[in-house]
Amino acid sequence: MTGLRIEDLSHRFGRRILFQDLNLTLAPGEWLAVTGPNGSGKTTLMRILAGLARPTRGAADLLYEGQALAPAERRNAVGLVTPDVVLDPELTALENLRFHARMRGLPSGGEADRLETVGLGGRGEDRVRTFSSGMRQRLKYAFAIQHAPLLLLLDEPTANLDVVGTELVERLRAAQRERGLLVVATNEPHEAEGATHRIHLG
Repeated sequence: MTGLRIEDLSHRFGRRILFQDLNLTLAPGEWLAVTGPNGSGKTTLMRILAGLARPTRGAADLLYEGQALAPAERRNAVGLVTPDVVLDPELTALENLRFHARMRGLPSGGEADRLETVGLGGRGEDRVRTFSSGMRQRLKYAFAIQHAPLLLLLDEPTANLDVVGTELVERLRAAQRERGLLVVATNEPHEAEGATHRIHLG
């Protein structure tokens, strides 16, 4: 069994409760929309699901063949697109992808194909400082999918993207739903349409 299991998940920031007693099981082919205004705790929840932060209470386990993945295994089974992802503007797009792969211990190869997938074919040798905000967002998607993640987490997925970029994101979302698990955090109601499960914060 592959899935995401959230049990009694709670988190507070100082005295403020961001979310409390969340319970959910997500199976392949299903997807979760996390909605709420800015500052409601969406990004914090995504970081917990990615294994980058610890909750105040409860657990969020990523399951593979019925077993919860250990933290190191989990990080390499998750793809994350968030404003927190940092690009090096002085490196090329390909160099950024290769550096990201080395930092995560991922095998090299296929970077040019990933750039083609996100609509950046032919721009691999260009320095990221020459990219528009939309192109940088596309490059973050290339980071997220370069290892065919079991769980793909998208935080404000269409930020800085034009119509073509938004259509690209929808294709990537559809592909992820076919092969694994998908969680989308957004404050745009239309981006949550069709979700199998929903969590509203705030």
